[in-house]
Amino acid sequence: MEPRILTVSALTAYLRELLAGDPLLGDVWVKGEIANFRHHSSGHMYFSLQDAGAILRCVMFRAQNGRLSFRPTDGLEVIARGRVAVYPRDGRYQLYVQEMWPGAAGSRFLALQQLKERLAREGFFAEERKRSLPFLPRRVGVVTSRDGAALRDIISVVRRRCPSVQLVVAPVLVQGPGAPQAIARAIHLMNAYGAVDVLLVGRGGGSNEDLAAFDSEEVARAIFHSRVPVVSAVGHETDYTIADLVADKRAPTPSAAAEMITPAAAELLSRLAGYRSRLEDACRRRLRWARERVELLAGRPCLARPESYLDRYRQYVDDVASDLERLFREHLARRDREVNLLAVCLDNLSPLTVMGRGYSICRYQGRAVRQAREVPSGAAVEVLLYRGRLSCRVEGKEEEDTWPRG
Repeated sequence: MEPRILTVSALTAYLRELLAGDPLLGDVWVKGEIANFRHHSSGHMYFSLQDAGAILRCVMFRAQNGRLSFRPTDGLEVIARGRVAVYPRDGRYQLYVQEMWPGAAGSRFLALQQLKERLAREGFFAEERKRSLPFLPRRVGVVTSRDGAALRDIISVVRRRCPSVQLVVAPVLVQGPGAPQAIARAIHLMNAYGAVDVLLVGRGGGSNEDLAAFDSEEVARAIFHSRVPVVSAVGHETDYTIADLVADKRAPTPSAAAEMITPAAAELLSRLAGYRSRLEDACRRRLRWARERVELLAGRPCLARPESYLDRYRQYVDDVASDLERLFREHLARRDREVNLLAVCLDNLSPLTVMGRGYSICRYQGRAVRQAREVPSGAAVEVLLYRGRLSCRVEGKEEEDTWPRG
């Protein structure tokens, strides 16, 4: 087979695409010692990272290196984050640096990023779990240093804005060994105390190392499990810690946190005065409407001369009573006539009345005789008359019909 011949450009482009498609090389962390550092007049930085076994060319453009918090120099150990790609002109791969820290600071930053990712997966930063602050707290818990300027600023702001609010202070270490544990323990104690409405956790400004306690997992978990809403106020406005991400509210400074928690007394009094004025106006309008309504009703005849209406209805009641009495008497008379008529009908239908007109009842052995065949000749029968009865004996009988046919 004839070999495939590539140009240098084609091979370099192939390698470039190959590196660009590798996810590991698209976002990689590299630790090494700076060598051959050159800060170009364009603002870009060119240098190498090396260790005992290899050397890696690096470039950090002006847009990225403007955020560096230190000055890179040869011999300085750093941790750099960036992507690996091929520079076609030289045919070499190099690291395009996006972020860089001195060795120790870089390790801390990497650990901090990993902690943030883990806490985010557990829902520590979810907005839906964050609570609103009470409008007018009675007691505010403060977790900060006893000797720091932050506490003095908080006290000054609260006294100026709302002197009725009480402060409950839990003095703690805010930096150095043991500070994260002390802050977390103070938050737990404030919750156990149970008499504070909101909790302010913070300190004044400082370096990243000074604020490290508020980037700890202990403090983050204590804030997350707090039953009391937490306001985080760590450092200055540009500082942002894990405590700020977990807290229910974040304030740029301790003074701003105190203002956020406590409403201004003058503002409250002004608002109350406005409410009072509106309530008084509403009451006056309601009373005026009620008075006009009463006056309107008082002018109506039924209220001006109520006895005339009562007299009319008294007479009406008497008339209705008379009508009812008359109707009742008529109803009774009609019922009496109906009863008498029914009595006459019943009397006419009575067997005694029929017997009074000359009819009688013949009984044989206690039963009324209706046909001649029911009684044998020579039998004794009883004939009941209208008055009295006869004891007879059948001398003869004729079973044919003796009544004329109609």
